[in-house]
Amino acid sequence: MTPTLVFVVIVVMLVLSGVKIIQEYERGVIFRLGRAVGTRGPGIIIVIPLIESMQRVDLRTVTMDIPAQEVITRDNVSVKVSAVLYFRVVEPQAAVIAIENYVYASNMIGQTTLRSVCGQVELDELLAERDKVNDQIQEIVDQQTEPWGVKVSTVEIKDIDLPADMQRAIARQAEAERERRAKVIAAEGEFQASQKLADAARVLGTHPMALTLRYLQTLAEVAGPNNSTTLFPIPMDLVRPFLETLDQSDK
Repeated sequence: MTPTLVFVVIVVMLVLSGVKIIQEYERGVIFRLGRAVGTRGPGIIIVIPLIESMQRVDLRTVTMDIPAQEVITRDNVSVKVSAVLYFRVVEPQAAVIAIENYVYASNMIGQTTLRSVCGQVELDELLAERDKVNDQIQEIVDQQTEPWGVKVSTVEIKDIDLPADMQRAIARQAEAERERRAKVIAAEGEFQASQKLADAARVLGTHPMALTLRYLQTLAEVAGPNNSTTLFPIPMDLVRPFLETLDQSDK
Protein backbone atom coordinates (compact mmCIF):
# COMPACT_ATOMS: atom_id res chain seq x y z
CA MET A 1 0.00 0.00 0.00
CA THR A 2 1.47 3.30 -1.06
CA PRO A 3 1.88 6.20 1.37
CA THR A 4 -0.60 8.24 -0.64
CA LEU A 5 -3.26 5.60 -0.30
CA VAL A 6 -2.58 5.30 3.41
CA PHE A 7 -2.95 9.05 3.80
CA VAL A 8 -6.23 9.04 1.88
CA VAL A 9 -7.58 6.23 4.05
CA ILE A 10 -6.62 8.09 7.23
CA VAL A 11 -8.27 11.30 5.98
CA VAL A 12 -11.45 9.43 5.06
CA MET A 13 -11.56 7.73 8.46
CA LEU A 14 -11.09 11.06 10.22
CA VAL A 15 -13.86 12.66 8.20
CA LEU A 16 -16.21 9.76 8.84
CA SER A 17 -15.41 9.85 12.56
CA GLY A 18 -16.49 13.48 12.59
CA VAL A 19 -19.92 12.72 11.13
CA LYS A 20 -22.51 12.52 13.92
CA ILE A 21 -26.23 11.86 13.85
CA ILE A 22 -28.25 13.77 16.44
CA GLN A 23 -31.76 12.53 17.17
CA GLU A 24 -34.76 14.86 17.19
CA TYR A 25 -34.93 14.79 20.99
CA GLU A 26 -31.19 15.44 21.42
CA ARG A 27 -28.75 18.31 21.07
CA GLY A 28 -24.98 18.19 20.79
CA VAL A 29 -22.93 20.65 22.84
CA ILE A 30 -19.74 21.38 20.86
CA PHE A 31 -16.37 22.12 22.48
CA ARG A 32 -13.60 23.49 20.26
CA LEU A 33 -10.19 23.18 21.87
CA GLY A 34 -11.90 23.10 25.27
CA ARG A 35 -14.17 26.09 24.69
CA ALA A 36 -17.95 25.76 24.30
CA VAL A 37 -18.99 27.12 20.91
CA GLY A 38 -22.73 26.30 20.97
CA THR A 39 -25.08 23.45 20.21
CA ARG A 40 -25.86 21.55 17.03
CA GLY A 41 -28.59 19.25 15.83
CA PRO A 42 -30.84 17.51 15.22
CA GLY A 43 -29.80 15.64 12.10
CA ILE A 44 -26.37 15.04 10.60
CA ILE A 45 -23.59 17.30 11.89
CA ILE A 46 -19.84 17.49 11.34
CA VAL A 47 -17.47 17.55 14.30
CA ILE A 48 -13.92 18.45 13.33
CA PRO A 49 -11.71 15.57 14.49
CA LEU A 50 -8.95 16.33 17.01
CA ILE A 51 -10.21 19.90 17.33
CA GLU A 52 -13.84 19.61 18.37
CA SER A 53 -15.66 17.28 20.74
CA MET A 54 -19.35 16.79 21.37
CA GLN A 55 -21.50 15.89 24.36
CA ARG A 56 -25.06 14.75 23.81
CA VAL A 57 -27.90 16.14 25.93
CA ASP A 58 -31.37 14.57 26.05
CA LEU A 59 -34.21 17.12 25.88
CA ARG A 60 -37.04 14.74 26.78
CA THR A 61 -38.97 15.12 30.02
CA VAL A 62 -37.46 13.04 32.82
CA THR A 63 -39.71 11.40 35.42
CA MET A 64 -37.89 10.98 38.71
CA ASP A 65 -39.08 9.45 41.97
CA ILE A 66 -38.22 11.39 45.11
CA PRO A 67 -37.80 8.75 47.84
CA ALA A 68 -39.85 8.96 51.03
CA GLN A 69 -38.59 11.70 53.34
CA GLU A 70 -39.02 11.88 57.11
CA VAL A 71 -40.91 15.12 57.73
CA ILE A 72 -42.12 16.74 60.96
CA THR A 73 -45.04 19.02 60.18
CA ARG A 74 -45.67 22.36 61.82
CA ASP A 75 -48.05 20.72 64.32
CA ASN A 76 -45.32 18.21 65.32
CA VAL A 77 -46.59 15.14 63.46
CA SER A 78 -43.98 12.81 62.00
CA VAL A 79 -44.86 11.55 58.50
CA LYS A 80 -43.12 10.06 55.48
CA VAL A 81 -43.73 11.91 52.21
CA SER A 82 -42.69 10.78 48.72
CA ALA A 83 -43.13 12.65 45.44
CA VAL A 84 -42.57 12.56 41.69
CA LEU A 85 -40.49 15.19 39.85
CA TYR A 86 -40.93 16.03 36.14
CA PHE A 87 -38.22 18.11 34.49
CA ARG A 88 -36.44 18.62 31.16
CA VAL A 89 -33.41 20.44 29.78
CA VAL A 90 -34.20 23.69 27.97
CA GLU A 91 -30.62 25.01 27.66
CA PRO A 92 -28.26 22.13 26.77
CA GLN A 93 -25.08 24.18 27.04
CA ALA A 94 -25.89 25.39 30.56
CA ALA A 95 -26.84 21.83 31.62
CA VAL A 96 -23.35 20.66 30.57
CA ILE A 97 -21.25 23.60 31.76
CA ALA A 98 -23.04 24.90 34.88
CA ILE A 99 -23.51 21.58 36.70
CA GLU A 100 -21.65 18.28 36.74
CA ASN A 101 -24.73 16.02 36.90
CA TYR A 102 -28.01 17.90 36.55
CA VAL A 103 -30.11 14.74 37.10
CA TYR A 104 -28.55 13.95 40.47
CA ALA A 105 -28.57 17.61 41.49
CA SER A 106 -32.27 17.97 40.62
CA ASN A 107 -33.04 14.92 42.74
CA MET A 108 -31.18 16.36 45.73
CA ILE A 109 -32.89 19.73 45.39
CA GLY A 110 -36.26 17.97 45.17
CA GLN A 111 -35.62 16.01 48.39
CA THR A 112 -34.50 18.99 50.45
CA THR A 113 -37.33 21.19 49.17
CA LEU A 114 -39.89 18.47 49.89
CA ARG A 115 -38.76 18.26 53.51
CA SER A 116 -38.62 22.04 53.88
CA VAL A 117 -42.06 22.83 52.44
CA CYS A 118 -43.88 19.95 54.16
CA GLY A 119 -42.30 20.96 57.47
CA GLN A 120 -43.86 24.43 57.19
CA VAL A 121 -47.48 23.26 56.91
CA GLU A 122 -49.81 21.44 59.27
CA LEU A 123 -50.94 17.87 58.71
CA ASP A 124 -54.51 18.86 57.77
CA GLU A 125 -53.20 21.29 55.17
CA LEU A 126 -50.81 18.69 53.79
CA LEU A 127 -53.67 16.20 53.37
CA ALA A 128 -56.41 18.56 52.16
CA GLU A 129 -54.45 21.13 50.13
CA ARG A 130 -51.97 18.91 48.33
CA ASP A 131 -52.15 20.95 45.12
CA LYS A 132 -51.03 24.07 46.97
CA VAL A 133 -48.05 22.24 48.47
CA ASN A 134 -47.17 20.81 45.04
CA ASP A 135 -47.12 24.29 43.52
CA GLN A 136 -44.86 25.61 46.28
CA ILE A 137 -42.36 22.78 45.83
CA GLN A 138 -42.40 23.14 42.03
CA GLU A 139 -41.77 26.88 42.20
CA ILE A 140 -38.83 26.56 44.59
CA VAL A 141 -37.17 23.69 42.73
CA ASP A 142 -37.65 25.45 39.39
CA GLN A 143 -35.92 28.57 40.71
CA GLN A 144 -32.98 26.48 41.98
CA THR A 145 -32.51 24.56 38.71
CA GLU A 146 -33.01 27.49 36.32
CA PRO A 147 -29.27 28.42 36.21
CA TRP A 148 -28.54 24.85 35.10
CA GLY A 149 -30.83 25.13 32.07
CA VAL A 150 -33.34 22.74 33.62
CA LYS A 151 -37.09 23.45 33.67
CA VAL A 152 -39.16 21.72 36.37
CA SER A 153 -42.67 21.39 34.99
CA THR A 154 -44.48 19.47 37.73
CA VAL A 155 -43.97 18.14 41.25
CA GLU A 156 -46.62 15.77 42.61
CA ILE A 157 -46.77 14.37 46.14
CA LYS A 158 -47.27 10.65 45.61
CA ASP A 159 -47.76 9.17 49.07
CA ILE A 160 -48.13 10.35 52.66
CA ASP A 161 -47.42 7.62 55.21
CA LEU A 162 -48.96 8.34 58.62
CA PRO A 163 -48.12 6.50 61.86
CA ALA A 164 -50.67 3.92 63.01
CA ASP A 165 -51.71 5.91 66.11
CA MET A 166 -52.27 9.02 63.98
CA GLN A 167 -54.42 7.04 61.55
CA ARG A 168 -56.59 5.86 64.44
CA ALA A 169 -56.87 9.41 65.77
CA ILE A 170 -57.94 10.70 62.35
CA ALA A 171 -60.51 7.89 62.09
CA ARG A 172 -61.96 8.81 65.50
CA GLN A 173 -62.07 12.47 64.50
CA ALA A 174 -63.90 11.63 61.27
CA GLU A 175 -66.40 9.46 63.14
CA ALA A 176 -67.07 12.21 65.68
CA GLU A 177 -67.56 14.70 62.84
CA ARG A 178 -70.10 12.42 61.15
CA GLU A 179 -72.00 11.99 64.44
CA ARG A 180 -72.04 15.75 64.93
CA ARG A 181 -73.45 16.30 61.45
CA ALA A 182 -76.10 13.62 62.02
CA LYS A 183 -77.24 15.28 65.25
CA VAL A 184 -77.33 18.71 63.63
CA ILE A 185 -79.39 17.38 60.71
CA ALA A 186 -81.80 15.63 63.09
CA ALA A 187 -82.20 18.82 65.16
CA GLU A 188 -82.84 20.87 62.03
CA GLY A 189 -85.47 18.31 60.96
CA GLU A 190 -87.23 18.54 64.32
CA PHE A 191 -87.18 22.33 64.14
CA GLN A 192 -88.66 22.38 60.65
CA ALA A 193 -91.30 19.82 61.63
CA SER A 194 -92.33 21.91 64.65
CA GLN A 195 -92.67 24.97 62.43
CA LYS A 196 -94.92 23.07 60.02
CA LEU A 197 -97.04 21.75 62.91
CA ALA A 198 -97.44 25.26 64.26
CA ASP A 199 -98.56 26.49 60.82
CA ALA A 200 -101.03 23.61 60.54
CA ALA A 201 -102.46 24.37 64.00
CA ARG A 202 -103.05 27.99 63.01
CA VAL A 203 -104.86 26.92 59.83
CA LEU A 204 -107.05 24.42 61.70
CA GLY A 205 -107.83 27.03 64.34
CA THR A 206 -109.17 29.49 61.77
CA HIS A 207 -111.29 26.85 59.95
CA PRO A 208 -113.38 24.71 62.36
CA MET A 209 -114.57 22.39 59.57
CA ALA A 210 -110.95 21.58 58.72
CA LEU A 211 -110.61 19.85 62.08
CA THR A 212 -113.61 17.61 61.33
CA LEU A 213 -112.18 16.74 57.93
CA ARG A 214 -108.91 15.89 59.62
CA TYR A 215 -110.81 13.57 61.98
CA LEU A 216 -112.40 11.79 59.04
CA GLN A 217 -109.06 11.47 57.25
CA THR A 218 -107.46 9.97 60.34
CA LEU A 219 -110.37 7.54 60.68
CA ALA A 220 -109.88 6.42 57.06
CA GLU A 221 -106.17 5.85 57.66
CA VAL A 222 -106.75 3.86 60.86
CA ALA A 223 -109.56 1.73 59.46
CA GLY A 224 -107.32 0.18 56.85
CA PRO A 225 -107.24 -3.47 55.74
CA ASN A 226 -106.29 -6.10 58.33
CA ASN A 227 -106.86 -3.66 61.14
CA SER A 228 -109.17 -4.50 64.05
CA THR A 229 -109.01 -1.06 65.66
CA THR A 230 -111.68 1.46 64.80
CA LEU A 231 -111.91 5.00 66.15
CA PHE A 232 -115.06 7.12 66.18
CA PRO A 233 -114.57 10.83 66.73
CA ILE A 234 -117.21 12.36 69.01
CA PRO A 235 -118.02 16.05 68.59
CA MET A 236 -117.40 18.12 71.69
CA ASP A 237 -120.88 19.65 71.40
CA LEU A 238 -122.41 16.30 72.46
CA VAL A 239 -120.19 15.96 75.50
CA ARG A 240 -120.22 19.58 76.67
CA PRO A 241 -123.72 19.43 78.39
CA PHE A 242 -122.61 16.46 80.49
CA LEU A 243 -119.44 18.24 81.47
CA GLU A 244 -121.37 21.35 82.50
CA THR A 245 -123.76 19.22 84.59
CA LEU A 246 -120.84 17.61 86.37
CA ASP A 247 -119.32 20.99 87.09
CA GLN A 248 -122.55 22.33 88.58
CA SER A 249 -122.99 19.23 90.77
CA ASP A 250 -119.48 19.63 92.11
CA LYS A 251 -120.23 23.22 93.08
